[in-house]
Amino acid sequence: MKLKEAIEQLKNGLAGVAEPQEVQAMMRVIFEDVFNYDQVDVALRQESELPDFAPECIADIIARLQRHEPLQYIVGKARFHGHQFKVTPAVLIPRPETEQLVDLIIDENPGSDLRVLDMGTGSGCIAISLARALKFAQVDALDISRDALAVARENAAALKVKVRLFESDMLSPQPPATYDIIVSNPPYVCWSERDAMDSNVKDYEPGQALFVPDNDPLMFYKAIAPYAAQSLARGGSLYLEINQRFGNEVKRLLEQNGFGEVRIIDDSYGKPRFVAAKL
Repeated sequence: MKLKEAIEQLKNGLAGVAEPQEVQAMMRVIFEDVFNYDQVDVALRQESELPDFAPECIADIIARLQRHEPLQYIVGKARFHGHQFKVTPAVLIPRPETEQLVDLIIDENPGSDLRVLDMGTGSGCIAISLARALKFAQVDALDISRDALAVARENAAALKVKVRLFESDMLSPQPPATYDIIVSNPPYVCWSERDAMDSNVKDYEPGQALFVPDNDPLMFYKAIAPYAAQSLARGGSLYLEINQRFGNEVKRLLEQNGFGEVRIIDDSYGKPRFVAAKL
């Protein structure tokens, strides 16, 4: 199979799956992550022969995308904060909004030797990105899922950073250590919001990492807030990603737990997406 034939097969197979611009983006990822062809190769090497496995591989990718399986799970990788992270169905696919959370922490914490905790680390994308960017930081991360921790461990090794990983439930975290920064992107999507979500999210990504009951949408924040109040050093900072519906409620919860300078921060789409606070 020649490269130009693979391009045509993907265009035809994905025509009903996504808009043309999105199909082009998918094809860039497929050729780069599966066949190691960058955009220049794709433009200039149309007559080149792909490996023998290409026809079967491309047919499988098309079939899976037609079932709305996320491309990141198909290729086993996702880009986040300038790096490739391994992803499996055991972890959420990192979002651009969460990159903004990482950038916020980096911008506001220029010091060195900071002690950092990431609660609910999943793939480790937040913890590892902070370990790479902050000066001489000591980064810990916890998750309840052993499968997620295994993925985070692989990512930390691949990106050559030291992150201490712990199996722990955010709803009943272990006795506190002392940290300068605690960050969390916990489950915050209400079950009633599930039907409005794209099938590639609700049918494939781990529900344990996404959803909370409608009658207790702040359940994780209610556990994180008192833990962080005990565990942060004086002047330490807490950073949270939130459901845009509950910014004021999270703000009040933090204030009730002794936090000050509580800010609700919009994402790049103008939606309230983060809360930051000082102890």
